[in-house]
Amino acid sequence: MEPAGTCSPIRALRCMVHSLRKCPSPRRHEHDARLSTCCTPSSIHTTANGHSSKRRTAPPRCISFSQSTVGFVDLHVGKEETRSNRDASTRTSSAKRHLQPTSRQEAMNGAVREDGRASDGTLAGYDRMEDILEEFVPEPQLEHVKRVLYGQNQGRIVSKIALPNHVSTLSKERDFDLQGYRFEALKEQLRAPRVVKIGIVQHSIQKETTASYVEQRDAIHSRVLELVNAAGEAQVNVLCLQETWHIPFAFCTREKQWCEFAETLDGPSVSMCRKLAEKWSMVMICPILERDETHGNTIWNTAVVISHTGNIIGKHRKNHIPRVGDFNESTYYMEGNTGHPVYETCYGKIGVNICYGRHHPLNWMAFGLNGAEIVFNPSATVGDLSEPMWAIEARNAAIANSYYVAAINRVGTENFPNAFTSGDGKPSHRDFGHFYGSSYVSAPDASRTPSLSRCKDGLLIADCDLNLCQQLQDKWGFRMTARYELYHSLLAHYVCEDFQPQVVRDPSLGL
Repeated sequence: MEPAGTCSPIRALRCMVHSLRKCPSPRRHEHDARLSTCCTPSSIHTTANGHSSKRRTAPPRCISFSQSTVGFVDLHVGKEETRSNRDASTRTSSAKRHLQPTSRQEAMNGAVREDGRASDGTLAGYDRMEDILEEFVPEPQLEHVKRVLYGQNQGRIVSKIALPNHVSTLSKERDFDLQGYRFEALKEQLRAPRVVKIGIVQHSIQKETTASYVEQRDAIHSRVLELVNAAGEAQVNVLCLQETWHIPFAFCTREKQWCEFAETLDGPSVSMCRKLAEKWSMVMICPILERDETHGNTIWNTAVVISHTGNIIGKHRKNHIPRVGDFNESTYYMEGNTGHPVYETCYGKIGVNICYGRHHPLNWMAFGLNGAEIVFNPSATVGDLSEPMWAIEARNAAIANSYYVAAINRVGTENFPNAFTSGDGKPSHRDFGHFYGSSYVSAPDASRTPSLSRCKDGLLIADCDLNLCQQLQDKWGFRMTARYELYHSLLAHYVCEDFQPQVVRDPSLGL
């Protein structure tokens, strides 16, 4: 029970959201007024109600590709809110999107397409959950909400880092989200800091899926080239791309012609990454749909690890294949056969847990047992299915295994030429759902960065002091107290045909 007159941060947030729904505040009325004025991307304008000059220069762009024009228009950037105890320059409200024509209720609930299946990818018109918190939660409560949701690194929220001006300029010119943060470790007497600058890239497809496969691939290559070069200019040491970054995520269709996108390790996508890795002296993780010509053209979901010299260090194939919803990936490729390799690079020891493997705690554990200091999780996942788990799983893995985790998701809505069903009795559709981006990095001390955009391509950069891994192992002793022998015995019996669960039955239940 809370004493009378007090309210926990989480309760305060719930009360505030409830009150906004029931009785809109003056700020909500301003929000609604802003929604009533819209413009096209080429004619963005502001209303004459005193918008701050420090608003974002361009609204987030939710990507949706289809055979016909999608009826979305961009709204102007909302004005900056000023609070008495916060520097107004640190607060900017989120840009909004809506379906035309719109209503107040549609704007607050998220625009719905004509088929009723997918929203525009925003959260009730907001690009990120963080934007909702910044907009509506007062400063005293906001500090505590962030502490619970994002943890603290050395006693404070993960701090931002300054990125080169020309990289920031490029992000505006080329319309991608750019963020940078720093994770610090305690200063040690016997070891110098081991700071590694990691980067993660999320991006959309760049052509409609009706375009030729060469056009689609080349357009993606061109976009990723911009993002990787930006990372190189920012002096990133280790960069990871999203799962099967070089193709549309067409597994939902169950159509086999998409297998044409599969490449060998000397194909154009890996070759491009090898050149970029050498150019920037950067370790790169290049997740592709791999074609193994030596073994009957078997197809794998593979992450190729490339050294800072441009040489291939090794490859890891996806261990766990989903059999849920429209993730029809078992139709296309096989379960991996490479175990849980950890790659020792000049910048640190890294592992790659591909997409669905994040749902399997033993998968995470195995990379830790093999000595990983950073584990990348290149993924492709959509909101209706996995979003409640997204912010939890990578952070939990970082805590439980005392290493850094970088979770990467693709972004945008991908529409396909032929409608397909999901086996759930619902009408056929042409899209898988919205890939909600929201890529982030989490540290072993339970702290994490804010997320990249739900709607825009993005590059997130994080300085990670690897000394923090051992410091957290010493602090919590999770590895020392794990009692692996208990689970060795259980698992050894579980995989046998004659396994019997260890269940002690209450005698009073009878036979």
